[in-house]
Amino acid sequence: MRILRCLTENGLTVHVTEGERGSHHLLSGNPYDGFKATQAHVPVAKWLAPVAPAMIWCIGLNYRRHAEETGAKIPEQPVVFAKGPNTVQHPGGVIEIPRHLASEQVDYECELAVVIGKACKNVSPDDALDYVLGYTCANDVSARDWQIKRGGSQWSRGKTFDTFAPLGPALVTPEDIPDPNALRIQTRLNGEVVQDSNTSDMIFNVREIIAFLSGSTTLVPGTVILTGTPEGVGMARTPPRWLAPGDEVTIEIEKIGALTNRVVLEGDLA
Repeated sequence: MRILRCLTENGLTVHVTEGERGSHHLLSGNPYDGFKATQAHVPVAKWLAPVAPAMIWCIGLNYRRHAEETGAKIPEQPVVFAKGPNTVQHPGGVIEIPRHLASEQVDYECELAVVIGKACKNVSPDDALDYVLGYTCANDVSARDWQIKRGGSQWSRGKTFDTFAPLGPALVTPEDIPDPNALRIQTRLNGEVVQDSNTSDMIFNVREIIAFLSGSTTLVPGTVILTGTPEGVGMARTPPRWLAPGDEVTIEIEKIGALTNRVVLEGDLA
């Protein structure tokens, strides 16, 4: 099932599924106790990120060819950092280049996002996918100057500016994606393909990531896990290719769809 979240013309936030000829139908219930499709037509005013995260865990350096392009050693365990819920941006919303804590090195990162559907702790890799509600596209936007040089030796400052985690367009449930490590993943910048890989290149697969993050740690429903980015990031190009006002970034993942956001300076009108 493809689950979308939207704001209706009446100002209500609801979940819908796709009907025929571009129509959208209300889903009754909630993501964590289960949905039931209805025939009620929903007039959509705005698309929202398909989940409002309770927590955002992220995995760095998790694609072999990305580690190679940055000259990083292949990690022995997953490299973990976090983003705040403030970073979430909706499909079609803008990515803001920080102006107050100014950055001149804002980068794109296409990522497969995993949404946890029920609480889990100390799960095994074999059982890990039983706790997945679904999958969506993510852009782990990163201010590299704050991440690497100005962040006090850790990554959070460069990763947690407002709008730095676009999510969407839909949440696709596991019956439609039986193997999350067999999906083509791309970034297009102003229509040009700049990242083109497959989730099979992950160093730690989705099962292993969930098992590791749940070790001695409860992953609550609504936890979103960003699973790393493949090669082709702007930082690794010669010369580097940083996002600029007016750019349009599209993240596309097989079986999920395309997530598009434009780039502006912080405080400028969309």
